[in-house]
Amino acid sequence: MAGQSVQRQLWEQYDHLVEGNWVEPASGEYVETVDPGTEEPITAVADGTAADVDRAVTAAIEAFATWRDTDPVERGQRVGRVADLIRDHLDELAQIESRDQGKPLSQARHELEGAARYFEYYGGAADKLEGSSIPVGPDGVDYTVREPYGVSAQIIPWNLPGNLFARGVAPALAAGNAVVVKPAPTTPLSAFYLAELCHEAGIPGGAVNVVSGGGAAGAALTEHEGVDTITFTGSVVTGQKVMEAAAKSITPVTLELGGKNPAIVYPDADLERAVEAVAMGIFTNAGQVCSAADRALVHESVYDEFVDRIAAVAEGYDLGHGLDDPEMGPLNSADHLAKVAGYLDTGKAEGATLVTGGEVRDGEGYFVEPTVFADAHNDMRIAQEEIFGPVLTVLPFDNDTDVFDVANDVDYGLTAGVFTTDLARAHRAAKRLEAGNVYVNQWFGDTNRTPFGGYKQSGIGREKGLAALDSYLQTKNVAIDLG
Repeated sequence: MAGQSVQRQLWEQYDHLVEGNWVEPASGEYVETVDPGTEEPITAVADGTAADVDRAVTAAIEAFATWRDTDPVERGQRVGRVADLIRDHLDELAQIESRDQGKPLSQARHELEGAARYFEYYGGAADKLEGSSIPVGPDGVDYTVREPYGVSAQIIPWNLPGNLFARGVAPALAAGNAVVVKPAPTTPLSAFYLAELCHEAGIPGGAVNVVSGGGAAGAALTEHEGVDTITFTGSVVTGQKVMEAAAKSITPVTLELGGKNPAIVYPDADLERAVEAVAMGIFTNAGQVCSAADRALVHESVYDEFVDRIAAVAEGYDLGHGLDDPEMGPLNSADHLAKVAGYLDTGKAEGATLVTGGEVRDGEGYFVEPTVFADAHNDMRIAQEEIFGPVLTVLPFDNDTDVFDVANDVDYGLTAGVFTTDLARAHRAAKRLEAGNVYVNQWFGDTNRTPFGGYKQSGIGREKGLAALDSYLQTKNVAIDLG
């Protein structure tokens, strides 16, 4: 398949993509993917089993030896070429992603531009993965080399499928690993198309394999003895199962497991800027973002104004089908809609003030209104648990409150935000917040070049930036006796 031109269009049926070839599922079973905006079927996708996973892992093992030994300059150039191909087909890919996931078309396009940037960034790093020389005295030489693990299992979530495919696959390939990708069953399409582009860029077919399916395929992949490292993004519960499976073979894992992220708004904050940033942080992708700004801790002196302003923003959101490029699209699936709707009922029952939203929209599609709960307490479930929807919980604090005790009093620690014009206050907050990423006077402040990951139950390891390469390289020490 390498070197062939691939036309991106929706097919009636998708098999697994193994060693550059479309392979029917061993079970012969397929599942429908559904358009979240209309609830109408899109296509049929292979339902993977252990046999399909084994075939893909075997192909990856065979391809690894060749890909690992490819000159790093050439390897980097091929990885970087994927970026060019993504940009060449950006409009087509964005339309597929929007329809498959539900997100507004412009958001899909932005995320796929980010996917291209990952391949570009890590392609440039492939020939710079250097070891070090360690001084051990005149009678010896000691140095380290960094080597790929082998087969990298990549389990991709459904919220940003194309972008997160690239976030893991690009550094894994640049480091010399082969990959087996298992996309989420509700959003598999971008993984197939991006894998095809990898092959078109000259990456061996067996170095990038895609096996679609649900929990059975995911479990078979994480338990497979041929897998050498695992990258998983998803829920804490599933992440725990991945760790348990990996423990049997002592397979290293990188886990990104979500968050319940506080945005602290101080009295001296630029309130317009804070409202704009928090609204973007919670309503982007209908709140289906692990780093969403889903808890706002607002000082009592500006609390009422903040609530009024952000409620007005929420009420002004235009909801619609992703391909129509509204401000907010639907949730991704019926099951997830039911989960978010349950939290809306919980917030009302717990006694929080429903300022705006709080309802599921009638008619076709999995739409829920942008929602703001105010006057919440930190022991409420809507303040403690990840809702993963467009639901903001606002909590007041006063001068006698240790706001960091409140902000850190959750099981998660992925991101946090601080809104203040006092630079010293911002630095103090950054020191005390238990989060892998702290944004000051902004939200989503990280880039492809900055490390991303969580404290506590938000995960293990780091994605993005050069730090991500640690998940795909192991260090070998060489000690030579000159005596």
